Amino acid sequence: MTSGGDGARSGAATDQFVRLDARDGEQAPLDQAADQPDQRPTIGCVIPAYNEAETIGGVLDSLLMQTRLPDVIHVIINNTTDESVEVASHYAGPHERMTPSGKQQTVIYVHDIGKNPDKKVGALNYGYGLVESMDYLLGVDGDTTPEPDALEHLVDEISSDDRIGGISAIYSIDDSALDGWTAKFLIAGQRAQFSAFNMQNLLKGRNMAVLGGQFSIFSTTALREVLRTTHQRTPWVNDSEVEDSLLSLQIKSAGYLTKISARAYAHVGGMTTLRALDAQQVKWNYGAIDLMWPGQRGDTRGQPFHPNLRLRWFEHGSMVLNMLTRLGFMLLLAGSLSISAFVFSPWWLIPPAVAIWLNFRVARSMAFANRRDYVFGSTLVLAELYMWIRMGHFVRAWWKFFSSQQTDNWAAQAAAERGKGSSYLYPFLVLAVFLAAVAAVWLQLPIDLQSDVLSVGWPVLGVLTVLQTAWMALKALRRYRGYKA
Repeated sequence: MTSGGDGARSGAATDQFVRLDARDGEQAPLDQAADQPDQRPTIGCVIPAYNEAETIGGVLDSLLMQTRLPDVIHVIINNTTDESVEVASHYAGPHERMTPSGKQQTVIYVHDIGKNPDKKVGALNYGYGLVESMDYLLGVDGDTTPEPDALEHLVDEISSDDRIGGISAIYSIDDSALDGWTAKFLIAGQRAQFSAFNMQNLLKGRNMAVLGGQFSIFSTTALREVLRTTHQRTPWVNDSEVEDSLLSLQIKSAGYLTKISARAYAHVGGMTTLRALDAQQVKWNYGAIDLMWPGQRGDTRGQPFHPNLRLRWFEHGSMVLNMLTRLGFMLLLAGSLSISAFVFSPWWLIPPAVAIWLNFRVARSMAFANRRDYVFGSTLVLAELYMWIRMGHFVRAWWKFFSSQQTDNWAAQAAAERGKGSSYLYPFLVLAVFLAAVAAVWLQLPIDLQSDVLSVGWPVLGVLTVLQTAWMALKALRRYRGYKA
């Protein structure tokens, strides 16, 4: 057995292959996965796990309840400081269950590779080395629970077309066990955000820009082609903050399709605090910007015209428009009220009405929508507050990119999830300072100049708002073709 490195935890095998006998619970070495019928493709599941003691049991339970079991499951535990190894080891060994298609078997291996400087990327590559001879690699996060038929749908879809290099499940977040109004609000916002993103991809020929690591299946043939064309030793590299986005681009560039499933659903772990959500979203946005922006930065080369990044550019452009219209309305309204020049027009009720309509349709498109999703979308206030939070993440990610801050965003997210760090407050502080500065300047302007600014600002804002409202209406009118996000 190979060692996990000099920094492996003392007292723990750095590469554990553990089997629990199904009859008496005794441990015995395990040499190979249980035999499966030759006619069906083989699937190796890889689960990178970092401090997942609270969730890894549920993940393995959900995999063992699949109507199509993976042929082998490798839990790759790395850098852990909790009881992940102990919890996962209870599942190690062969498992058998009767499914609608007959008796199926799988084997769970537990690997503790100790200290791993490449973190999730290193764990994924370690797992790839264990399953590269199989037909497909199923990547699963240590906090993701798929629906019972999710893997069956993924396998049916990817095996139906040799051009497909990878397929991602449709992601949502389980909100059935949340404490506190903040957590419920943030999860509702993330569910709406996931749903809108999923539906965009479903309606664009099911072409998926990002094969998210939460629950995606990859053709190992496509992965080997990526290695050949990129001269990489491993499929995942730590050159990017978003390793799954970079691999998706490489699969596409190698001539394969990257798709989102039409029917496979998986529930991922959500961020229940402002601090954790900020760290996650900033990491995602920063990584996307790094891939989108032209030029060479270290080993990462920007690919602004890559087809998988078109949706990213559109998302960032939409966010800029959202910021302009919202900040513009706030400033112009305050300026008008300060000189008693504001005149209400019923026309201003149309944009929020269309926004509510669109938010309602987003909620209705969810496969697992509940009352909280409809309340979030229909009240507008909650959706608007979440949009302001997202704008803060957007600004912070671009600021970090242009300031060339050398930050380990993976470590920052891990720290934020443990309740450490205060950088999530920076956007709110910057906004407060900005508004105070604008107010100070405004009050120094003569009344004639203030009037001129308002006379120009309101028409410009009106044009932007009309365009944005028209686009929202078009999205709200779209037929969803039977898809559920």
